[in-house]
Amino acid sequence: MAAASRSNRSSSDSKSPISFISRGTRMPCKLHLYLVLFIFTARQCFADDDHEMEEFLKREFSLSKPYQGVGSSGSSHWELMGDAMVTTEQVRLTPDMQSRQGAVWSRIPCHLKDWEMQVHFRIHGQGKKNLNGDGLAIWYTKERMQKGPVFGNRDNFTGLGVFVDTYPNEEKHIEAQKKRYTPRTQRIFPFVLAMVGNGSISYDHERDGRPTELGGCNAMVRNLKHDTFLFIRYIRRRLTVMIDIDGQHEWRDCLDIPGVRLPQGYYFGATAITGDLSDNHDIVSLKLYQLTLLWNKKEDEEEITIPSVDNMELLRVVQSQEGMSGIAIFFTVLFSMLGCIFLIVIGLVVYSHWNESRRKRFY
Repeated sequence: MAAASRSNRSSSDSKSPISFISRGTRMPCKLHLYLVLFIFTARQCFADDDHEMEEFLKREFSLSKPYQGVGSSGSSHWELMGDAMVTTEQVRLTPDMQSRQGAVWSRIPCHLKDWEMQVHFRIHGQGKKNLNGDGLAIWYTKERMQKGPVFGNRDNFTGLGVFVDTYPNEEKHIEAQKKRYTPRTQRIFPFVLAMVGNGSISYDHERDGRPTELGGCNAMVRNLKHDTFLFIRYIRRRLTVMIDIDGQHEWRDCLDIPGVRLPQGYYFGATAITGDLSDNHDIVSLKLYQLTLLWNKKEDEEEITIPSVDNMELLRVVQSQEGMSGIAIFFTVLFSMLGCIFLIVIGLVVYSHWNESRRKRFY
């Protein structure tokens, strides 16, 4: 499986910052100090980029063929729930039938600080475009084995969820109200998105999770003849999600969010759900890698007890701005310009009166 093969980053050939110092030019002492500081910082960045990260497959947190003992033995590391079933080729979370939900959950909590999950999955069925549903999810959460409405898992979860959403609930809701979807707000489904919950944040099913998402990308993953993969990396409190769905064995960026704080000791799982529409949701493999990377002492001592995301409010503001329609942006700019012109006119009138009264004092 070429898409799942691992390779360390090679050091890039780049010129030293010293080469940018102009020769024969005398600089003030303060400028020399700034330059030395810049060179030191640049060298540290180069050193970090050249650092080789080691990866180790953790079999106790991985699921792959022949799925020996999965769901039928207490000695297995994985447990089935709901309509999930094991075949020789995959773990089928749901069949292509209405009102089904299934899951596979790890029995062992994961205490790794930095990790990477590679998911080999398939979504396929008889339904035509946008007549299928509802999708699957990959979880790293405090809770496990609890049925619910969020792709087969409970709402108000604690931890991380990465969703492959195949049905546009918000778009259909707007169509039912005979409103128009603007190009800037419309999404192409299936859509991959991520969410971090702290036990009190609800997933907005009617809006496809937009109010609480960290980011996402469209991913045409249904009824493909080639393999499809999802890549989730959590390292140094940075969450990265990539996809390989084109059959080219190349990862494509989906989202990259810093400041994601996830506690250790949570459980990995995969769930899926169908409603009035349906699909086969299959997990071929889940492979977890431990990532070894040096932490500084201060970062290493900080304990995380509640999942959170730094600057989440700022992230929501950016997303809301990205979701503005063309008409909304036009009127925002228009009223801003009118406001500026109004202020300028008022300023000129005030200045004219002041200047006239100033001249009168001299007569």
